Amino acid sequence: MATLEERVAYLEGKVEEFVGLRETIAQFEQRVDHRFEAIDRRFEAIDRRFEAVDRRLDVLDDKLSRHFQWLLGLEITTLVAVIGALLAKG
Repeated sequence: MATLEERVAYLEGKVEEFVGLRETIAQFEQRVDHRFEAIDRRFEAIDRRFEAVDRRLDVLDDKLSRHFQWLLGLEITTLVAVIGALLAKG
């Protein structure tokens, strides 16, 4: 059977291992936190890019809407002119 001193020394060794393990876990948590901060910065940059693309698409949508209105107006005018010409001839 182990003496009291041997048992205390054994327990002290286990406590030191536990303290070392806690320090290792703390360092790991810091590294993970830094990684997540970097990922957050990347997502923020991607969000800014998407916002810029959204603004450009909104401008393009407005432009296409105006062009569509002009095109529809020209087609209706042409249709009215053709129908008027057919009615005048007949």
